Amino acid sequence: MGGGFDLAAKQRQLATLQAKAQTPDLWSDPEQAGQLLKRIEVIQTEINNYQATEQRLADLAALAATGEIDAITADLVQTELQQIIQLIEQLENSRFFDQPHDDLPVILSIHAGTGGVDAQDWALILERMYLRYADRQGWSSQVLDEQAGNEAGIKSVTLRLAGPLAYGFLRGEGGTHRLLRNSPFNAQHLRQTSFALVEVIPELPAIEAPAITENELQIDVFRSSGPGGQGVNTTDSAVRLTHLPSGLVVTCQSERSQHQNKILALAVLQSKLAQQQAEKLNQQKQTLKGQQIKADWGLQIRSYFLYGSQIIKDHRTAVSTSDVAGVLDGKLELFLKAYWLWDWQRRQADPSA
Repeated sequence: MGGGFDLAAKQRQLATLQAKAQTPDLWSDPEQAGQLLKRIEVIQTEINNYQATEQRLADLAALAATGEIDAITADLVQTELQQIIQLIEQLENSRFFDQPHDDLPVILSIHAGTGGVDAQDWALILERMYLRYADRQGWSSQVLDEQAGNEAGIKSVTLRLAGPLAYGFLRGEGGTHRLLRNSPFNAQHLRQTSFALVEVIPELPAIEAPAITENELQIDVFRSSGPGGQGVNTTDSAVRLTHLPSGLVVTCQSERSQHQNKILALAVLQSKLAQQQAEKLNQQKQTLKGQQIKADWGLQIRSYFLYGSQIIKDHRTAVSTSDVAGVLDGKLELFLKAYWLWDWQRRQADPSA
């Protein structure tokens, strides 16, 4: 079946997760327990699908060997083959999710960059795109913090998206997204280029999260901004955490309770701190390799041309599509699958990448 699905490895992974599910303190953290059980269900389904597909292929081969295939049977065989092809594609895709945090919830932040009001409007468009994708996947989504733009759009937003393989699906979306369009925010509708930065990090479980002591934190509380219910905008429920050693700042104002906002903000801060530490380690490795590291707005991962012959192109995989409306409505599968293959091939060629 192509060699892309390692049944033995999947069975070992399932056994490891099932052993974790048997620990007495499993439900001390209900959310983590739920994620673990969902992951077990996903892997068990993959194994079942693999074994069922093998049997279905064997049955078709046996039928073909008899030579007794009439027109009606041929139609049934064609339908069966199409279903098997879809299952095999799903099994092939599963090989791409071999990273340790692929099955965790994802913290996705969007920041408006160069481009003024257009960039802030672009950040809002991207926010809707990822929320629509989460809806299509059946994931839960939560806006942890959002800073409105001066005239339109948003300056920044932090989302929490949770579902099977949420981080694994979206880990390739981090980077600069470039928009080129005729601006609706000037009288001449001149063509303008705008940028937004997307950050994608996994929400780490407590056991993996970096330890942060109270004396390393500056905690500010303030009144939540933006639309909300009676308890949201009239009390000092929003929380801003500043990690003094690193300078990282996280704000959360999605909950009515100050306590809940602090818990969410701390989880995001720990994930950002872990990501920062991982990036520093990666930079050290790249320096030892003699490679030059750059990080600027010019290194966009994807461009969205919303004028003339509209097209969206990913600069890493060279994949493009003219279905601009569909992509901006959350149909990201084309780009995500292309990235999974590109990243997997890159890691196979250089395991230290």
